Amino acid sequence: MSLILNIETATDVCSIGLSNEGKLLSIQESSEAYQHASQITILIEKCIKNAGVGLSELDAVSISTGPGSYTSLRVGTSTAKGICYALNKPLIAVNTLQSLALASLNASGGSNRLFCPMIDARRMEVYTALYNTKLEEIRPLQALIVEENSFDEFFDENKAVIFSGNGAPKCKEVIRHSLATFSDQICSARHLVQLATQQYIEGVFVDVAHYTPNYFKAPNITKSKKFL
Repeated sequence: MSLILNIETATDVCSIGLSNEGKLLSIQESSEAYQHASQITILIEKCIKNAGVGLSELDAVSISTGPGSYTSLRVGTSTAKGICYALNKPLIAVNTLQSLALASLNASGGSNRLFCPMIDARRMEVYTALYNTKLEEIRPLQALIVEENSFDEFFDENKAVIFSGNGAPKCKEVIRHSLATFSDQICSARHLVQLATQQYIEGVFVDVAHYTPNYFKAPNITKSKKFL
């Protein structure tokens, strides 16, 4: 048994999925953008109820690590930690970008392709990395300001790149190469299942007390001029 509660809050979507032995049993997602704090416990309750199990039956909790929205990641992390502490369950941290790359890989089924998940940041900036079909990182995580030639080194080698995530649509008008494909895959708890199950089997857990999300950048906080 590997009954895992999967929590995805890296972006505007609040998504909760319950899986068992790598199969998705139930999923609940909020259509209200950035309402994670008010929605997450409700979605967890619905997800568990629909699957006909109780929280105490969980074997582990998985959390999407980011990068992404600072506040949303904090909400997801605090909720996951609370459940793990209360039930004495292990915590699994799943790389957000890698889970998106895997979703695109599963949907495409193609070889000689690269996968570029993108999380929306500011203006034309995205958080991104590049993966091959083995999900090996061939370009590390970076905050990239996307330009027309940002991926020419791979296109010049005749490698097709599949872009995904909520940062991809704003890049579609900039990256117009014939080898560029834009997927509709966005962050969802369903994309955590395969990697979370693999990590559970391998016993790859994080320390609940010390785990923090991969914010990558500090939040953009401005000070009120009234107090200057």
